[in-house]
Amino acid sequence: MSFRLQPAAPARPNRCQLFGPGSNTKLFPKMAMSAADVINLDLEDSVAPNDKDVARANIIEAINTIDWGTKTISVRINSLDTPFWYRDVVDLLEQTGDRLDQIMIPKVGCAADIYAVDALVTAIETAKGRTKPIAFEVIIESAAGLCHVEEIAAASPRLEAMSLGAADFAASMGMQTTGIGGTQENYYMLQGDQKHWSDPWHWAQAAIVAACRTHGILPVDGPFGDFSDDEGYRAQARRSATLGMVGKWAIHPKQIALANEVFTPSDAAVAEAREILAAMEAAKAKGEGATVYKGRLVDIASIKQAEVIVHQSEMLAR
Repeated sequence: MSFRLQPAAPARPNRCQLFGPGSNTKLFPKMAMSAADVINLDLEDSVAPNDKDVARANIIEAINTIDWGTKTISVRINSLDTPFWYRDVVDLLEQTGDRLDQIMIPKVGCAADIYAVDALVTAIETAKGRTKPIAFEVIIESAAGLCHVEEIAAASPRLEAMSLGAADFAASMGMQTTGIGGTQENYYMLQGDQKHWSDPWHWAQAAIVAACRTHGILPVDGPFGDFSDDEGYRAQARRSATLGMVGKWAIHPKQIALANEVFTPSDAAVAEAREILAAMEAAKAKGEGATVYKGRLVDIASIKQAEVIVHQSEMLAR
């Protein structure tokens, strides 16, 4: 471990982030009653330009009047290359109370983007006497964003989460696909006459996870566009969880249960993790730094791996 210790990410449930457009108020009560850990009320891509003002007012009213329980409430503002984002920030912070937890900043390309929003948010909080600091989540969805991912992760103490936006990222990279996440038909290797499909998002996800874990931020997988393909969603979510991501977006209510299923440690996984911790405690009592558990070597690093699973289970049980 480096002399500079890796900070812990925020201890909050983030298995599923459910998105809903600010222009569709009928969805808000259903979102509040859902099993999603995080609610993302959207002002950006799902809202037409002529509906931005109405959607913003809808979201402000919903935040102030709906019982959201213990969910994290986040609003995706418009991107910084539009004329809408500053009004999103000003109105949200001036017209909502402490129930607003987070602002999601899309299409972040560099640390200066975070600085710009942070400066505006800080000024409003000071002017209005807001006592609860607003957290940030950013979406990496461009070549520039991925190239600058570590400086973005270090850009502000407000930053709590980071997601991969697959669709805009693919467009920025010039990828030949119209799919949003998941396996891509032409991204395969050939062994004899057998095709083997690999994951075109893996390298971007791994870069995001590394930057997030370095700076104590929650890494989150983004959307899976084909909401009729449950097994495809599960497969991508499992790959993301294995890489170290803590959750995934839901762009349709049916994806909530899938995300929660994958990102909740199973009883068997938790039991095994506790057994590994117990085995290592027994080994330490004997002055040993390693032991054998079910035919495989476990050591000090195994403790850290097991603790991740146990801590996640305990957090979700609160």
